[in-house]
Amino acid sequence: MITIKDVAKLAGVASSTVSCVLNSKKYVSEHTRQKVLAAANELNYIKHGAASELKRKQTQTIGVIVHDMSVPYFSDLVSGIESSAISQGYDLIVCSSLGGERSTAARFIRERRLDGVIVIAENIEDELLLQAAETGFPIVVMDRELHSKHIVNVLMDDEQGGYMATRFLLDKGHRAIAYISGPLSSDCNLMRYQGYLRAMHEAGVEENENWRMGGQFLKTGGYNAAKLLMEGELPTAVFFANDEMAIGGLEAFKEHQVSIPEDLSIIGFDNIHLSEYLNPPLTTFRQPKTDAGSLAGHVLIQMLKGEAVESTYRINIQCVERDSVSCYSIIKS
Repeated sequence: MITIKDVAKLAGVASSTVSCVLNSKKYVSEHTRQKVLAAANELNYIKHGAASELKRKQTQTIGVIVHDMSVPYFSDLVSGIESSAISQGYDLIVCSSLGGERSTAARFIRERRLDGVIVIAENIEDELLLQAAETGFPIVVMDRELHSKHIVNVLMDDEQGGYMATRFLLDKGHRAIAYISGPLSSDCNLMRYQGYLRAMHEAGVEENENWRMGGQFLKTGGYNAAKLLMEGELPTAVFFANDEMAIGGLEAFKEHQVSIPEDLSIIGFDNIHLSEYLNPPLTTFRQPKTDAGSLAGHVLIQMLKGEAVESTYRINIQCVERDSVSCYSIIKS
């Protein structure tokens, strides 16, 4: 591992000067600062936290990096992780990755300030995670699949979930099915869409590309997508790739007197707490988030203890049938 002493040697300065530059102290000349930064860049030096030049000591603290702490989807995941951490004597820090590579979360990963992290944030780049993961800093990812000796994947089976959701609508007689997607950069969104396509293909149904719209996994995105759908011929059913978007879609359809499920069936994904209290209650697909979080926390601690783990764990998804879907024959009658 490249140390601060290596940077100092290449730059021809003292280690204390390198420390001043890397910690943005103002009493270093610009010429010296540029020499140090050039040397650090040439050596691909990554600044660690307080233990950068010493053997890392265990902090008994693990981190959870989520995209946005205000999103209900993350609460059960974090609760499950917390239960595993507490049971093993670890503290937990939860941090938002809003701001991407400039966020505090990204800095915690880059500088390895914790014993290890669980990442549920698609805006943290793969490259950063692959570079940061090492024997003393294991990583569990829950929103994508990465392959590294020191990274473990704990994944919902999103492809199968997307297939099951679409198959549910097909079995109700629907053939005109729209798909409202999350971010194109999201692996879980991509897998749900692949499941949607597989079910449609098996049923011999062509996807109507005019009915595929982006909603960014946000309530406002679902609302706007529903408004766009209503500008043309409506499908008979809409598969929203998460419940947040489905909630926004419900609002838009109600504003335009589209009755759910009499005029249009809708289905969500995630089974967030609010979904059962909507009018009508939302048919959705449940990810056992608390169990998944507990598993992720358990696996990370196993890695910290040097115990053997699998490279990937997949968790099955279950249907939660409520009142937002009707049979196509009922809609047309």
